[in-house]
Amino acid sequence: MPLLLALETSTTVCSVALYKDQQLLGASELQIEKSHSSHITVMVSQLVENCGATLQDLSAVAVSGGPGSYTGLRIGTSTAKGLCYSLDIPLLEVSTLYGLAAQVIAMTPNPERYLFCPMLDARRMEVYTCLLTHELQEVEPIAPVVLEEHTFEYRLKEQPIIFFGSGAAKYKSMVNTVANALFIDGVLPNAKTIGALALPKYEQQAFEDVAYYEPFYLKDVYITSPSKGAK
Repeated sequence: MPLLLALETSTTVCSVALYKDQQLLGASELQIEKSHSSHITVMVSQLVENCGATLQDLSAVAVSGGPGSYTGLRIGTSTAKGLCYSLDIPLLEVSTLYGLAAQVIAMTPNPERYLFCPMLDARRMEVYTCLLTHELQEVEPIAPVVLEEHTFEYRLKEQPIIFFGSGAAKYKSMVNTVANALFIDGVLPNAKTIGALALPKYEQQAFEDVAYYEPFYLKDVYITSPSKGAK
């Protein structure tokens, strides 16, 4: 039975989870900003040990692949790739937005009645988002979207949509009187869902190339040089 480690570092949440076959053995989570680099390796080691296993027992590592924070994704990816290289095990990737949606779909009665719209805050009025069915099929592809009152207007006329994630509050203030626009607060990325979605990929051997894998940053990262007067 495969022993799968899952990592989620795409936002301010840093979490790890361990699965044996379909069973969740344990999970650990921190919601401390800018803590990922200093805590994730300790969290992994402690979780694996607490579950009665060793790193050498791992069959694969799954990572939340974005979109999300550039720094967070980079830390998660480097940790996952380092483990895969050193242990000679495969790497799996799961979309951060799919992971968010899977949480909400699982707790929604009759989910086939709705579309699901995860939103991650991308600063100002922009979000990283997509539109999914209850089977995680894309109705609208993953993209950066600048929110306006009419952003999802034509979709909302056809079917109720559930919005959630760190960017959903921006849109809620625009469409709070629209009957088909439904909102759920407090939905955060977690490694438990990443692991659950990665298990079928492991069975299908849908592995990433460890050497060349890069997370889905979605937008180019611009790094500016300090001004000449800066010290």
